[in-house]
Amino acid sequence: MNRQIRKAGTFLALCYLALFVQLNVVQVATAKSLNDKPGNSRKVERDFNRPRGDIVTADGKVVAHSVEGDGRFAYQRTYPTDELFAQIIGTYSFVFGSDGVEKYYDEQLSGQSAEFQLKGLLSPFTETPNVGTGELTLRADVQSAAREALGTKVGSVVAIDPRSGALLAMWSYPSFNPNLTSTNDTMTARAFRTALAADPAKPTLPKTYRERYFPGSTFKVVTAAAGLESGVITADSPDFPVARNYTAPLTNRPLSNFGGSSCGGTLVAILRVSCNSAFAQMGAEYIGPEQMVRTAEKFGFGSAPNIDLPKPVSSVFPTDYGKRLRDGAVPGGAGIFENTPALAQASIGQGDVSATPLQMALVAATIANSGNQMTPHVMSSIRDGSGATIKEYSDSVATAAISKENAAILRAAMIEVVTDGTAKAAAIDGVDVGAKTGTAQLGTPVPSSHAWVITFAGPPGQPATVAVAVLVQAQPGASEQTGGTVAAPIANKVMQAALTPIPSSKPAGPTPGS
Repeated sequence: MNRQIRKAGTFLALCYLALFVQLNVVQVATAKSLNDKPGNSRKVERDFNRPRGDIVTADGKVVAHSVEGDGRFAYQRTYPTDELFAQIIGTYSFVFGSDGVEKYYDEQLSGQSAEFQLKGLLSPFTETPNVGTGELTLRADVQSAAREALGTKVGSVVAIDPRSGALLAMWSYPSFNPNLTSTNDTMTARAFRTALAADPAKPTLPKTYRERYFPGSTFKVVTAAAGLESGVITADSPDFPVARNYTAPLTNRPLSNFGGSSCGGTLVAILRVSCNSAFAQMGAEYIGPEQMVRTAEKFGFGSAPNIDLPKPVSSVFPTDYGKRLRDGAVPGGAGIFENTPALAQASIGQGDVSATPLQMALVAATIANSGNQMTPHVMSSIRDGSGATIKEYSDSVATAAISKENAAILRAAMIEVVTDGTAKAAAIDGVDVGAKTGTAQLGTPVPSSHAWVITFAGPPGQPATVAVAVLVQAQPGASEQTGGTVAAPIANKVMQAALTPIPSSKPAGPTPGS
């Protein structure tokens, strides 16, 4: 009898143990995947009946806040700055779902991350909401300057601190008002969603890091870096011939200089005037595909940036140039490949090259930061309800793109582009400003082009504190626009805002749920 009782007891104990293990597997290992299922209405109801922490800019502006709801849900997400940060902060909506910072840092803002769960267990009787406040690297003053400078031109602006990778501004026009998506009035939200979906301008799309464009001549900075890194190009040689165009081997279609002008010379001279003929020859015959691809990838092309925002897209530099056919006419050059004409196009940022505004801002930042590209990020720290720091972002080097010495050559050359070249409109008195303009021709029947500029700025003789990329998109039927005349003045205003120090005292944000 006792033996049977022991067997039964052992069996029941094993059943209990199995149940215990299974419950913990569900709670720990699979909870997140179960919660994230689209059909989990219980999670949705729970999420919208509890507060979320504020999101605050580096200069103390509250850009996302939870208030008590008056409808179906206990709380409603509000966005005090309306459209200013909408594409980056995203939205937290019953109808739209979530995106941007709201999505990426959802667990921290809602207090559901492991750090907050542990804190809740250790302090079970606190009356302070156990949610996180997100402190951004983005600055409201720089973001506002970007919005005002771009105006109603369709385009994007990205500003970044080259020393840390901290994003200072990410603005695209047109934008949208996230308060109309987050409202608890679901009929209003659904009507707004329908209107936004029908808008061909795609105002909800964060084009700064999810849309690619021809970079045009701004890519010549990467080509110049590839030439210096290969050793076949120096600051003083070769001296490219003065010409109006360049015809690559294996084609009879010439690449012309902008406006039919003639140009040539050494590296600094051809960068200063953005000489298509010289850079096309440099990439196609001197550098070659292997070095061009390697350098582009070191700058970030070919892989999505490791940024703390959802779904970043990778910028593209083509990698297939076929097999090597023969030696070329350039002594010590790369030789001739099956797709050498395509390489000539790619070397001036045309053809199959495409880049996000974020990627081109990173190119400028890398040159400004002695060849080291820092990991871009928008979050500085997460604080709990008591103000204690739960998590703080640590700066990190994403890639050592080029040597310090070659970065110094390009930095000096980009400064000459501002002092005596195509980007004079980017100049700021008493500040070292470097730049590269770009006019990305679209090949449409009516002359039209994207206008680009990439820049950096800082105190004379000191490391740059801001790098900026500006893209002004071509409009259907519009005439050709240049980076020097259209984009450079915008970058100037954004850099001036970024160079202005943040006041030492920041206003405190409201308490979640107040």
